[in-house]
Amino acid sequence: MLFGLDGVEIGLIIVFLTLFGAILSGFPVAFAIAGAGAISFGIIASLDSAGLLIHQAIDTSSAAYAALVSDGANPNSISIFRNPELPRIEEPVFPQGWEVAMERNVAFIVNRINERVLAGQSIETLLAVLMFVLMGIVLERSKIANDLLTTMARVFGPLPGGLAVSIVVVGAFLAASTGIVGATVVTMGLLALPTMLRNNYSPELATGVIAASGTLGQIIPPSIVIVLLGTLAGDIYSAAQENRAVLAGCTDALTYLGEPAVVSVGTLFQAALLPGILLAGLYGAYAFGFAMLNPSKAPPVELGSTNAEPITRGEGLTWFLFVPVALVAGTLLLGQVNVIGSQSMQVDSFSDVGQSASLRTNVGPECQASMIELHGQEAWDAAQEEQASIDAAGGVAQSVRLTEEEMTAAIAAKVANAAPIGTGIAVLVVLFGLALSMARGVSPSADPRPIIVGAGGLLLLLLVDILFISPTTSAMGTVVLMAIPSVIALWGTTYAVKIMSKNELIRVVFPPLVLIVAVLGSILGGITNPTPAAALGAAGAIMLAAYRKLKEQDKSGKIIINSTFAVAIMILIGINFDLRINLDEVSAESWIGFLVAYAAYLYAFFGLLFSCWVLYRSGVLSPAVRETAKVTSMVFTILIASQLLNLVVISFGGEHYIQDFLKSFDNEFRVFLIVMLIMFVLGFVLDFLEIIYIVVPIVGPVIYGGSFDPAWVTIMIAVNLQTSFLTPPFGFALFYLRGVAPKEVTTAHIYRGVIPFVLIQVVGLAILWFFPGIVTIIPDLIPN
Repeated sequence: MLFGLDGVEIGLIIVFLTLFGAILSGFPVAFAIAGAGAISFGIIASLDSAGLLIHQAIDTSSAAYAALVSDGANPNSISIFRNPELPRIEEPVFPQGWEVAMERNVAFIVNRINERVLAGQSIETLLAVLMFVLMGIVLERSKIANDLLTTMARVFGPLPGGLAVSIVVVGAFLAASTGIVGATVVTMGLLALPTMLRNNYSPELATGVIAASGTLGQIIPPSIVIVLLGTLAGDIYSAAQENRAVLAGCTDALTYLGEPAVVSVGTLFQAALLPGILLAGLYGAYAFGFAMLNPSKAPPVELGSTNAEPITRGEGLTWFLFVPVALVAGTLLLGQVNVIGSQSMQVDSFSDVGQSASLRTNVGPECQASMIELHGQEAWDAAQEEQASIDAAGGVAQSVRLTEEEMTAAIAAKVANAAPIGTGIAVLVVLFGLALSMARGVSPSADPRPIIVGAGGLLLLLLVDILFISPTTSAMGTVVLMAIPSVIALWGTTYAVKIMSKNELIRVVFPPLVLIVAVLGSILGGITNPTPAAALGAAGAIMLAAYRKLKEQDKSGKIIINSTFAVAIMILIGINFDLRINLDEVSAESWIGFLVAYAAYLYAFFGLLFSCWVLYRSGVLSPAVRETAKVTSMVFTILIASQLLNLVVISFGGEHYIQDFLKSFDNEFRVFLIVMLIMFVLGFVLDFLEIIYIVVPIVGPVIYGGSFDPAWVTIMIAVNLQTSFLTPPFGFALFYLRGVAPKEVTTAHIYRGVIPFVLIQVVGLAILWFFPGIVTIIPDLIPN
């Protein structure tokens, strides 16, 4: 063996050195990765042909190996790391020659490109990357960050460390609206850092909080990191759990898991929400604590007052706390007692299948042990009790088609048990009520009569729903009955919105906040998947940026506002009307609903085209599209190049060698900790894209093949990558900030400033490690 090392180990070292040499050469990363794959394969193939690379493989024909298998050992679990005492044989790293390996690599790279880039299942999810990038770049170029920083600095500035806290708030806000780390760090570095330095803020605190807050885009949805991780994690998790089921003696992996072995990007967005908020909260708490202990290094600053109307403490508590809490809590309480709920009459034409146990209990002892490891002893015992009761009742009943009389009876039962107030009406009342309450709190001196009238309209809306509308009421009848109360409520709410629009804080925060709620709400609520939501976000960002440009030019933005209302009309009609006009018999109200929805769609589409024209005339659209094309092309090129490098590692057995090494520890916590440390170190010199596409496919089958929740594993990886993004001396966020920092801010200032935030990141990782429920609670509560 060369240098006393196994041939596969030498091959891995060659790939490692070639990759880092290519990246440090200055070539574009995507081409450097592909070149590293080709060069390293050529070097390994040459050494193998010269007989210098010898792999010590287990002799599967030996008596010791046969005895081990006969004792019950699974051949797939036998490796040179677990069983070093087994006899070895020497063989080349390319047993069939490098020519065969290269031919396989060429075939595999074509297949993988087709599966993952051109026509595979993940291509739809990857399209979300393009949309989210466009959304972020448009919002960044529309100067939303400028407005947010200025306004938040005025709000938080008078507090100790207020400017630093405002940076954290804006960083979280930009993360949820753009998701682009580099753009966020550069923008806040240009706008906020000089202001903080002029007001005697410590350079260390100023640079540290800007760099750390800018990296929140790595974890807070809609994070491009999570989208890319999610496209890999789903496939890796499913395959890894399938292999685990086979090793455990289970014939059906999905049944063995108790639920399908899948993890979606939508689930990951749900899982990332609380960790992102946790990290932002830790950043803000540190900034405030630092200011309290070092008041001279983070003094209160008056940057000019906002135009907010002075209000008493009682008015603030009443309209901003008590009334909103009463509205939301009251709605939730009424929902629990079935006063608010579904009014659907839909009944399946088949009866429900009989109850089945949550886990399959008729399995072998190895499968049972693995299921208990995955789900816990309590879940297994509960499943056994469920199965016993099912067996006692005669087993699971097959579904049968209901007769016409049974269908009629089932529909009548649903009508009788329907809630008096529909969920949709309740949601509208809560939203309009919150707007009325906020308007009253913002301007107590304004004429209260329109707000009172609007509140009366909401009460009338509820009264009409209770007294005159039932599940059997037609969609057109519901519209007619609701028309007058809705107009009254809408008139009062319009007045409230005009009042709120005069408040600087609400005017700056509300438009992007609505966009964030629309995009993330549709994903987190399980309404749609990330790709349509990203398209909605991109279109909304274009319209929002165009509206801002029109206002800067003192032109009317009514077309864009009306387009937004058109979208709302489409949604409402789609929820309440049957718009299928391709049926044999279509009712008149369906035709009316379809025509109104289609007209709203055409107007909304016109509004989007008009917004694009405004941005094009303003010189915003063309640079944004070019930048989006650059970023998206880089992502997809790195994806293809990394597939080539992975196939080189696979061709000489490197991937299998690494996985056997990790599996040899027989402790999944230790294995995951080792993987996290490796990713942390690699994050010093590799971008998150290289780590996601090169490292995760190699170690993923091991860390996703255990009993860990896949969403928790993915979020831990994302937070870890965020930590390495900050860590000196190679953290990418530090380079972004160094490029825009004033001359008086040294590199040493930046390094010292980020160290406390790196420690906060480590604390955050430790919290998520010991309390995984922070990650899993939202996906468990919200069905996806």
